[in-house]
Amino acid sequence: MDFDIINHKMELENIQTLLFLKNENIAYLSGFSPSSFSMVLFTEEPILFASKMDLEEANIISKIPVEEFKSFKEIKTLLKKDGIKTVGLESSVSLGTCKNLRGDWKIVISDTVNQLRMIKTPQEVKYIEKAISIAEISIKSLKLQGKEWEVANQINHHMKSNGSQKEAFDTIVASGTRSSLPHAEPSENKVEDNVLIDWGAKWNGYCSDCTRTSVSTEKQEEIREIVLESQKAGINAIAPGVLASEVDKIVRDVIFDYGYGKNFIHSTGHGVGLEVHEEPSLSLKSDSKLEKNMVVTVEPGIYFEGEFGVRIEDMVLVKKNPKILTKLPSKFNFEC
Repeated sequence: MDFDIINHKMELENIQTLLFLKNENIAYLSGFSPSSFSMVLFTEEPILFASKMDLEEANIISKIPVEEFKSFKEIKTLLKKDGIKTVGLESSVSLGTCKNLRGDWKIVISDTVNQLRMIKTPQEVKYIEKAISIAEISIKSLKLQGKEWEVANQINHHMKSNGSQKEAFDTIVASGTRSSLPHAEPSENKVEDNVLIDWGAKWNGYCSDCTRTSVSTEKQEEIREIVLESQKAGINAIAPGVLASEVDKIVRDVIFDYGYGKNFIHSTGHGVGLEVHEEPSLSLKSDSKLEKNMVVTVEPGIYFEGEFGVRIEDMVLVKKNPKILTKLPSKFNFEC
């Protein structure tokens, strides 16, 4: 990648050194995903400090120079030697790490790489499309037999058999009245009619995220049609320069107009990449503007407590004419 962009942002923020400890950011900068504590120290050029356990593999895979991480004391000595006065840390860094890095310099929060990661390169989009393809192939051979957790395990097995490194997140299978729980963990319950499944694969570190809901009554079908109408309105609104909050409002307004505003209890979507949930957030509280080549989900849902829920989720590439990356039919019915 072009490290000049990071150097320019550091100049604008008056930061002499950036320290990255988040695994996804380390992978983004180096191409290496650590299995134990590592960090990237960025002063004009990045250096990956890997633990002894990862050192051999890091030297093989990393696209940037690698040194062994021994202690925070060594890192602080290096910063002091270089006369560093301002150190930038990610907002996700722990309080304990901040304490370990205290020294004769000012510590500031900088999410430079998180911001860069929002805009996907053509290669990243290909990785995401592959992750989507694996997830979609895997669901087509699914049989809705047994308990919810057994169906979830079946999905996970199919994804790994089809090339997924692992699940992008814990697979959700919620049926019957439990489909009204947006993030329900698969239970001991036998799978019933009206099944909500939220699943995703991982390819080369990049995630996919998809949700489909099968329905069995006229009321449930009516609700699914409303969800799909709101989703279509949101997807059609996606374009560079559009506020993420505006997309959420458009989706929410459709559902509100049908009288189910109080039944849409989460945000419209989120960015997807090395993490299944990353910026931007498509929510009313977001102040982000969509930019070309962001990848976001659009996933409206309507939930009736103790009765049933419906959510449909697709992944979209932000362009002047938004591109829906998900290929699976919106009304896909799971085989019993």
